Parts: sequence; C-alpha cells; structure tokens
Amino acid sequence: MAELDRVDRRSHSMDKSITLPPDEIFRNLENAKRFAIDIGGSLTKLAYYSTVQHKVAKVRSFDHTAKEAASDKLYEISVQEEITARLHFIKFENAYIETCLDFVKDHLVNTDTKLIKATGGGAHKFKDLIEKKLGLKVDKEDEMTCLIRGCNFVLRNIPHEAFVYAKHADSEFRFQNTHPDIFPYLLVNIGSGVSIIKVDSEDKFERIGGSSIGGGTFWGLGALLTKTKRFDELLQLASKGQHTSVDMLVKDIYGGSYGSLGLTGDLIASSFGKSATADTEFSKEDMAKSLLHMISNDIGQLACLYAKLHSLTRVYFGGFFIRGHPVTMHTITYSINFFTKGEVQALFLRHEGYLGAIGAFLKGAEEDNPNQYSWGENYAGSSGLMSVSPDLNPMQRARSGTFDMLEMDRLERKLVNLPLLQDPSSYIPDTVDLTEDPLAREYWLYCFEDALDGVVKRAVASQPDIPEAVERAEKFRQKFRHKLQTLRQQPFAYGSLTVRSLLDTREHCLNEFNFPDPYSKIKQRENDVALRYYQKAVQSLDSLGWEEKQFALVRGVLAGNVFDWGAKAVSDVLESDPEFGFEQAKRQLEERPWLVDSYDQWLERLKGPPHKCAVFFVDNSGMDIILGVMPFVRELLCRGTEVVLASNSSPALNDVTNGELQILTETIAAMDPVIQAGLKEDRLVLVQTGSSSPCLDLGRLDKVLTMVVRDRKADLVVIEGMGRAIHTNYFARLSCESLKMAVIKNLWLAERLGGKLFSVVFKYEVPPPPATTTPTAMTEEEIAVFTI
Repeated sequence: MAELDRVDRRSHSMDKSITLPPDEIFRNLENAKRFAIDIGGSLTKLAYYSTVQHKVAKVRSFDHTAKEAASDKLYEISVQEEITARLHFIKFENAYIETCLDFVKDHLVNTDTKLIKATGGGAHKFKDLIEKKLGLKVDKEDEMTCLIRGCNFVLRNIPHEAFVYAKHADSEFRFQNTHPDIFPYLLVNIGSGVSIIKVDSEDKFERIGGSSIGGGTFWGLGALLTKTKRFDELLQLASKGQHTSVDMLVKDIYGGSYGSLGLTGDLIASSFGKSATADTEFSKEDMAKSLLHMISNDIGQLACLYAKLHSLTRVYFGGFFIRGHPVTMHTITYSINFFTKGEVQALFLRHEGYLGAIGAFLKGAEEDNPNQYSWGENYAGSSGLMSVSPDLNPMQRARSGTFDMLEMDRLERKLVNLPLLQDPSSYIPDTVDLTEDPLAREYWLYCFEDALDGVVKRAVASQPDIPEAVERAEKFRQKFRHKLQTLRQQPFAYGSLTVRSLLDTREHCLNEFNFPDPYSKIKQRENDVALRYYQKAVQSLDSLGWEEKQFALVRGVLAGNVFDWGAKAVSDVLESDPEFGFEQAKRQLEERPWLVDSYDQWLERLKGPPHKCAVFFVDNSGMDIILGVMPFVRELLCRGTEVVLASNSSPALNDVTNGELQILTETIAAMDPVIQAGLKEDRLVLVQTGSSSPCLDLGRLDKVLTMVVRDRKADLVVIEGMGRAIHTNYFARLSCESLKMAVIKNLWLAERLGGKLFSVVFKYEVPPPPATTTPTAMTEEEIAVFTI
C-alpha cells in the first residue's frame, strides 16, 4: 500500500540545506554493489550492499621444529584485512531526495551496477530524477511482495524485532522472542486503506481481506473536522484529546454497565454519538481522539476476525498509520486485547519502515541468495528505535527522524537453534531485561562507562606498532560513550537492553574502529603461563581419591573462571598483582554451601553410567581453559564420554577463540596421552559456536555445531562463566542434563543475589520425564534470585 504522508510543501518550513557526513550516513558508498529504493508519500528508504574491509585477528601456530622455535611463544596473533558483506538501509524525508541522490552519485566509485530496484507509490514519481542523478535504470518491483520479503527477513535475522506496546508500563516496549519458525503469520498493513495478508512461507502469501477505512480515512476526515492538514499534527491533537466528550458510551445510554451482555459502562456505544444531540462545540483534540478510536477499533476487530478465521495468533501491524506513533499503537493494542480477550497480542516491528526497501533489495540480490546466510544487526552503525513520546511535537519528530540508519552484517555461518532446547519457542537467552529494571539498568550503564578507559588502554596496547591506534581508540571511546548516552535515554533502542546487548554493542564499536582483539596480548601471555603448570596440575589431581578428585575438578573449573578480564574486580587484581595465580584464585572461592549448590546431586550422578556425549561451552583463555576446563574434560573422556568443546568463532574480551583452542589443545595433547587419544579417536572435537560475544544465545548457533550435537546424541550440556551461565541461560531449559558453573565477580550483582564477591553458582539440572510436555516453571527461589 502506498504511504499516505503527502507533505504539504507550503507548511513544511524545515531547512532543506543539509550536510551529509560520509562517516555517519551512506557509509562505505565507494564499495557499494547494488541498490534498491522504496519511495512513499513522504519518506524515502534507500538500501545498498557493500563490501567492508576491516581488520580481523588471525592465530598462527609457531613451527617449533623450525627456526621459529627461537621464539618462546606458542603462537602469534596477526591483524589482517578481511572483506565481509554489509547491508545498509537509510531512511530520510522526500524533501531531501535530490540532495541525497547527488551525494550518492558523488561518492559512488567502484560499482558496476546498472539498475536500481524500486518500490513504493513514489517510485514512478521520482523515476526520471533517479535515472538522471545516478545513471541507473529504475526497475520497479511489486510493493506487496517486497513488503512480505522484508518482513520475513527482519523476523528471521533480528531476534528482538517484534514488540508489544504497553503505554502505561514501566517499559513501553516489550520485545518478543521470535519463534524459530516465523510462519504462518498475519500482516495488517495500514496505509491509505487496510490490507490483511496471510503469510504461509517465504514465497507463499495472499491478501485475504482488507478495508477502505484506514489511515487515509483518519487523515481525510481529520482534516475536515479539525482543519489540520499534517498527519503528525493530527496525531498530536489526538494524543491530547478526550474521546468521551464526543463518543456516546454504554453508561450514557443505560446509566452504567450492561451486565447481561458483558458490556462495561466505559465502552464506546456510538462513535461521535454525542455530536448529534449536543449544542456545544467540540475541541479539535477531542474530535481527533474520537476519530482515532473509531478507525483503530474497526481495524482491530477486522484483524481479530481474520486471525480467528485462519487460526493465527501472530498478528503484525505495519504501514504508515503505525510508523512508531504511540497513540496509534496504543489504540490498536487496546482494540486487539478487547476483541480477543487477551488471546492475541498486537505486534509491532522495530524496522517496519524498512520492509519495502529490504524486500526490493532482496529481489535484486537473488543471484547471491542472501537468505542462505544469517545476518546480524550492527549496533555501531544503526541508529536504533527512537523515542515515540507523544510529548514530542511534530516538527521535532520530523527533524529527529530526518535520517535513520540500519546496518546488518553478513555472518560467516548459518545460525540455528540448539536442538537440545526444551522449547525453542519460549527460550529467552537473557536473565534480566534492563528495560524493565531501572536500578539494574543504571548500574550496568555506569559500569560500562566506568570501564571505558581500561578498554581504550587495552585496545591501544594490542597494536603497539601502529601509531594511529591512539586516534582510532579515541574515536571508539566517543562512539561507545554516545551509544551509552542514547541507551540511557532510549533503553529500547536496539530491542531488550541486557548485559549481553551492552557487551555486544561494545564489541561492534571496537570492530568498527579496527580493534578486533584488544585482549590478544593478555590471552597470549596467560596461555603460555598456564601451559607450564598443566602436567603438574593433572598429576596432582590423579593422586587424589575418586570423590576428592571430582570436587577438585569442579573447584578447578571455578578457580579458572575467576580469570576474567571483563570483570573489573578481577582485572584490577590482575593488573596490580601479576603473580596472582591459580592457587590464589582457589582461595578466593567461597566455601560450601555455595550460593547455588547442586554439587551433591552431580556427584551422585557421576556414580552412575557415563554420559554419551557432553557439549562444553567454554569461556576464558589462560588458566580457565587450560587448568580448569581441560582437566575436567580429561575426566569425562576417561569415563567414556565423548566431548564437544564449543568456543567463540571470533574474539570477545579474553574469551578463548576456536583458532586459539585448536592450538592449545594440540599442545596439551603432546603432553597428555588422554587428550591425544581423544583427538585421535575423534572422541574429543572442537567446534566453533558462530558467536563473537562474551554471552551465549543458544537460539543462534553455528549450524555445524548443532549437527555435531545431534549426530553424537549429546546428553549433557556444560555452560561455564558469568556471561554464558548467569547473564544468559540461567533459566534456560534443556531436554538433557545440564551443568551451569560460574563465579560471581561483580560485587553489586553478588549482593543483589544474596551472596558476596566470588560467590559460586553450581547448578545441575535434570530435564522432566518425557511424558511432561510443558516446560517446567521456574521455582520461587530462582525468580527471587534475580529480583530485589
């Protein structure tokens, strides 16, 4: 449906002279490969694909039989150039289209593109201008097809794309976890009229209904009633109005509720009903509010009827009538809740405005088959969801939305669900949603800002021979600080705000300024040190009795997990005391009973038959992986259990990467026959997770890893570390046994959980019997752990 915001140029007094900084808008145009454009009545959305050259950290093992043996280092980490794919989407007002096309033309250097895919009602109007400015042939695509393709793309690739709008809640946005299978769903597109589309698969959809009473009706009747010509101004009036002054309510007719029919007294019995008998003048605000309710209720009821007719529970609303306006989202939400008695939720999309442009781009990129990859939102280059406060006047709103950006990076691997999730559709990775917890939100935002100087220092130290590293590090500081300021004002900007999303935002910003592995030198040094003690540690463990050994192995994993440079309490100790070692870390651990303590149950389980296959999601380099995890893995192998070690694909903090782990494991195998046999007999395998985060999303894992898990019939999952087992996955329910181990290295969090610094979480869980079909509810103790 064509957008309906046809700007009245005479009333649009905004300054059209703009300067476009190339490092912020239309980034990397010199490497753009293909274009698409979606032009509505007032907004243009431009999409293009580019190749991005950035630095990556590569690990290379030294050949210690050759001349390189003179080096006492196990491996070297080199920073190399790598080319990856990125999608860019920019949204701006049509008033700026000529300026923007000139800018694109001036910066377009290396493209061999001959045409531009176009969609939207304005594509025909601006066709000649586009072809003249860019020298590209305009190839128009079907608008509805583009809309659906774009919707499928964002639902599949952006985990927190959909949200419920709750006007009076502490957090007005409640983001939904996207179901692994996004189909079928209903899309209610509200433009001038209403189209209701049932989407069954990537290419199968049909328009099953609609209405001529839509956004155009609201605008047209609103203009007649209020003499207000601009759509945003009309909504502004509605946000201040009282519809009860104009509408006739049930209580106006019956003196109260109509109990036998289940109608409350405050229900609208007749829209504009009071205007037929009242002698008074009605305010513009009240009439606009009444009109908004009338049209929203009509659309909501229509959507509910079609949803029930086709047995659909997922109903997404989009189109110009929505466009992030709080008043429209609230009235649509109210209508859906009323007519379905809460059984269906009205869902809105963060990137609803980009759907047409994304779909048009995908149509033009079919030869590259972009859907064979997974894509991830690049927080460093995306502007995020803006505030939709109704107190923002229309001109401020228009100016703040002059340019809006979304960037998505192509990931190296296809990401899918861990097959051992008990119920993938209800899995939520993050333990605490900071958008709904103001106290925790303020603490963690302060925490990340307080740590910024240390991150900048380590970023520079990781590239000592590059003079301009200092300048890039300062740009990183400014960029990330600006992101933190944005998230203070708009915590919902990138979906649910969590510790994981804050960590990922920082990693994205570091990569943006070519600091792919700021902790590389630290990891290298700690790995070299830990390897010297490996044999002694194993010999000490083997000298213990069986039961004593099992406890020592667990304490070893926990002590290793203390060495986390992402925790300020630890990094301060490690920087001030370089001699702080593995035994000192053991002494820091709290004595049993631990904060969360299932060790006795775990010990009893070990007295039974061995597990068939254990999947171990590892955490840090150095002491953690070498002196903590590897002896634990060694014991599992001795029991007859196959082990899959799952590690990050790319660097994050001091977490071990798959490339580093390959070298470390081979080195350990050379001094440990158990590890060597495990590798040789294929009972110990190393697989990357597809992640570059200090946390863990079991809903987005490398497809190869999930195939290994399925083929080997894994029956034990071990998750280690604060990021993977506390900030994420603490409440994750698996269909097999699981073990979550972590040391709380943040005093504020420890006290909030009822513990102290270096408190221990050791959580062994057994899934419910197969006959149980619904996920086990969280216990009161578990819920209480993460609430004040």
